[in-house]
Amino acid sequence: MRVRSVRLCACAVALGLLPPAVAPASARIVGIDITAVEPFADGAGFGQAGPYERVIGFARGEIDPADPANAGIADIALAPRNARGLVAYRTDLFILRPKDPARGSGTLLYEVLNRGRKFLFNWVLDAPAQAGQAVNDPRTARDAGTALVLNRGDTIVWSGWEADALRQNGGMAIDVPVALRDGKPITGTVRDELVSGTRGPTEAPFYLTFEAAGTDQPGATLTVRRREADAPLPVPRAAWAFAGPRQLRLLPAGTKPQPGSLYQFTYEAVGPKVLGLGFAATRDVVAFLRGGSADNPAGGGVQRAVALGISQSGRFLRDFVHDGFNRDEAGARVFDGVLAHISGIGGVFLNARFAQPSRTNTQHEDHLYPENAFPFSAATLHDPVTGRNGALLRDDGFDPLWMEVNTGTEYWQKGASLLTTDPLGRVDLDLPDTARAYLIAGGFHYGRSDLVSDRGPCANPRNTLNPGPALRALLVDLEDWVRDGRAPPPSRVPRLSDGTLVEPAATGFPYVPGLAIATAVNGIARFATYVDPHPESGPQYRPLVPKVDADGQDVAGIRLPDVAVPHGTHTGWNLYAEPFPAGELCDREGSLLPFAATRAEREATGDPRPALAERYPNPSTYAEAIAQAVDGLVADRLLLREDGDRFVQRARTAAPQP
Repeated sequence: MRVRSVRLCACAVALGLLPPAVAPASARIVGIDITAVEPFADGAGFGQAGPYERVIGFARGEIDPADPANAGIADIALAPRNARGLVAYRTDLFILRPKDPARGSGTLLYEVLNRGRKFLFNWVLDAPAQAGQAVNDPRTARDAGTALVLNRGDTIVWSGWEADALRQNGGMAIDVPVALRDGKPITGTVRDELVSGTRGPTEAPFYLTFEAAGTDQPGATLTVRRREADAPLPVPRAAWAFAGPRQLRLLPAGTKPQPGSLYQFTYEAVGPKVLGLGFAATRDVVAFLRGGSADNPAGGGVQRAVALGISQSGRFLRDFVHDGFNRDEAGARVFDGVLAHISGIGGVFLNARFAQPSRTNTQHEDHLYPENAFPFSAATLHDPVTGRNGALLRDDGFDPLWMEVNTGTEYWQKGASLLTTDPLGRVDLDLPDTARAYLIAGGFHYGRSDLVSDRGPCANPRNTLNPGPALRALLVDLEDWVRDGRAPPPSRVPRLSDGTLVEPAATGFPYVPGLAIATAVNGIARFATYVDPHPESGPQYRPLVPKVDADGQDVAGIRLPDVAVPHGTHTGWNLYAEPFPAGELCDREGSLLPFAATRAEREATGDPRPALAERYPNPSTYAEAIAQAVDGLVADRLLLREDGDRFVQRARTAAPQP
């Protein structure tokens, strides 16, 4: 039976008047239920594609645990099965499609959600965020930002993959079963790391990742330490208590945790969800939407699929491809191209019992949770640390064209140098012709448009560099690569061979009195279990960082106009300030260190970096330098002409300001 036309039955399905659409029996998506089909941006036209529509609903899927394509999903053998002997799931679905499919580009752009959030419009297309750094409910032309991918005619798709992602404020998630043994939910020992104030507001009580298997647990333990390298100190049992099955509170009542300190809670939890189904669901949703049915909710005409992942979702894509999910059950490629942004060398802690996919490893927090494991690079290597051989890509005929973009933060916090060096950081690598790697010089992990340079928990003013213009150019390069075979620009990263990739204490950062600078990276630890991790000794991986110029800016990489013609030093690192653990890398933040306005001002403070007045004697000097930087980037296909024109126009209408 074919899928029912979503245009005709959307309202009826939403009201329960018609049965949900049913897919062909051979498909693993067995139903698409549409709850809304409505105009986007009040029917405004975008480029040659014309008006767009919002299509909202969910997809129902089933997988066969016996199929070799699904055998690697953790606990799949313990998942409950339906009457057909299959494991079922349901995932949220959101599509922006050209109203007239014939006017579309034929490209399906699938953004992997970040903790249930849509980052595309805010992080790549410069739209103002609605909430949570995201545009989760795009409705207006303003929500589309530069509207680049809509003007190109792409069909944009999101679907849930993280079962515990929040659905509030337009977030999306997936519903998956709980693993059972003898008909009962499994229990097991888990470790929660609980930190106050560094990645969000102070929390009291602490919220637990899993439901406790009872609140009377004599064996549960709580420890605290100021820094990750410190020995954990036991918190007496009388100084904490369960505040319910998903909460922990400190005693006496009203006690607040010390900001930034690491509380480790080990307890018995119950009900692990089969989270690895998120990989299979993504595979099957995209494979289904690539189908040729006229009733396809993607609108038909999809000829190719490109994936975008930012941070956590980029790490998802690294595992998705490496673990073989880019081949669908019919033996076809799922994604033809992938752009993973700010993912470093990591994967996502998803495909395991009691996994915690929202964890992200940094020097201070989540340091001993699974994320970084060989192979790191798209190049095939021998790993002297583990004795293994391998590559991130499988070379099985189903690899996508591969593009990775990182900032300085990922070199300091996420081991990004190991994408293009051997595991010991001794030799540069040549990536396969089907892969590229780029550094956005001066960039930092959280970069996007319209940021304010406050300090937050950090010692230095926070970076505001927006990598969006480079990401837009690279996304176009990737789509052209997939569609036309036009190779993108060569990789642009720091190298050992030219001295632009160095030890963290040898960056050459200028001495500025009173400024504390980063001199140590987040190390890459190996351990057998996250529940009671003990880092292994022996040979260790050697992450390196970009060398900087006399201003402290990264020498290598894509130097956007704000870095090539700077008004301050942009770094991919920052340091915590009191009351947080001072001197540790401040999460995934960067620094913005403005130049002095005049020579007299900088000499009074001992700042060796030339002042703004010394660099740009008049506004035309600055504007001309910006125009020259723009022309070079546009010629190299690392900046779109329309974005370059925005830089030039801004430079002509405003003098450089810190």
